[in-house]
Amino acid sequence: MKKITFHINNAAYTIDIGEDLDGELENGLKKFLTTDKNLSTDELLLAYLRKTQELVIYKKKLKDTMLKIPSLESFKN
Repeated sequence: MKKITFHINNAAYTIDIGEDLDGELENGLKKFLTTDKNLSTDELLLAYLRKTQELVIYKKKLKDTMLKIPSLESFKN
Protein backbone atom coordinates (compact mmCIF):
# COMPACT_ATOMS: atom_id res chain seq x y z
CA MET A 1 0.00 0.00 0.00
CA LYS A 2 1.28 3.43 -0.97
CA LYS A 3 0.96 6.41 1.36
CA ILE A 4 1.43 10.11 0.60
CA THR A 5 1.73 12.90 3.14
CA PHE A 6 0.54 16.42 2.44
CA HIS A 7 1.25 19.32 4.80
CA ILE A 8 -1.70 21.71 4.94
CA ASN A 9 -1.84 24.67 7.31
CA ASN A 10 1.07 23.21 9.30
CA ALA A 11 -0.67 19.87 9.83
CA ALA A 12 0.38 16.61 8.19
CA TYR A 13 -2.24 14.49 6.44
CA THR A 14 -1.20 11.04 5.30
CA ILE A 15 -3.47 9.24 2.88
CA ASP A 16 -3.32 5.65 1.74
CA ILE A 17 -3.73 5.55 -2.04
CA GLY A 18 -3.58 1.77 -2.22
CA GLU A 19 -1.54 -0.02 -4.83
CA ASP A 20 -0.12 2.40 -7.36
CA LEU A 21 2.28 0.20 -9.29
CA ASP A 22 2.80 2.58 -12.19
CA GLY A 23 2.74 5.76 -10.08
CA GLU A 24 -0.12 7.27 -12.08
CA LEU A 25 -2.29 8.10 -9.08
CA GLU A 26 0.61 9.59 -7.14
CA ASN A 27 1.67 11.68 -10.14
CA GLY A 28 -1.91 12.82 -10.66
CA LEU A 29 -2.15 13.96 -7.04
CA LYS A 30 1.22 15.68 -7.16
CA LYS A 31 0.39 17.47 -10.40
CA PHE A 32 -1.37 20.25 -8.48
CA LEU A 33 -0.35 19.48 -4.86
CA THR A 34 3.23 19.46 -3.68
CA THR A 35 4.45 17.21 -0.92
CA ASP A 36 7.63 19.25 -0.49
CA LYS A 37 6.21 22.25 1.36
CA ASN A 38 3.38 23.40 3.56
CA LEU A 39 0.22 24.26 1.62
CA SER A 40 -2.31 26.89 2.59
CA THR A 41 -6.06 26.42 2.33
CA ASP A 42 -6.01 28.75 -0.70
CA GLU A 43 -3.45 26.53 -2.46
CA LEU A 44 -5.48 23.43 -1.63
CA LEU A 45 -8.64 25.00 -3.05
CA LEU A 46 -6.79 26.14 -6.18
CA ALA A 47 -5.46 22.60 -6.72
CA TYR A 48 -9.00 21.23 -6.37
CA LEU A 49 -10.32 23.73 -8.90
CA ARG A 50 -7.51 22.95 -11.37
CA LYS A 51 -8.12 19.20 -11.07
CA THR A 52 -11.86 19.72 -11.50
CA GLN A 53 -11.22 21.81 -14.62
CA GLU A 54 -8.94 19.09 -15.98
CA LEU A 55 -11.64 16.45 -15.43
CA VAL A 56 -14.32 18.62 -17.06
CA ILE A 57 -12.11 19.01 -20.15
CA TYR A 58 -11.46 15.24 -20.28
CA LYS A 59 -15.19 14.56 -19.93
CA LYS A 60 -15.99 16.92 -22.83
CA LYS A 61 -13.29 15.36 -25.02
CA LEU A 62 -14.62 11.88 -24.22
CA LYS A 63 -18.18 12.93 -25.04
CA ASP A 64 -17.06 14.52 -28.33
CA THR A 65 -15.11 11.38 -29.24
CA MET A 66 -18.04 9.10 -28.41
CA LEU A 67 -20.34 11.15 -30.64
CA LYS A 68 -18.00 10.40 -33.56
CA ILE A 69 -18.33 6.63 -33.07
CA PRO A 70 -21.08 5.17 -35.25
CA SER A 71 -23.99 3.61 -33.40
CA LEU A 72 -24.84 -0.07 -33.75
CA GLU A 73 -28.03 0.83 -35.64
CA SER A 74 -25.92 2.22 -38.49
CA PHE A 75 -24.40 -1.25 -39.02
CA LYS A 76 -27.72 -3.14 -39.25
CA ASN A 77 -28.24 -2.47 -42.95
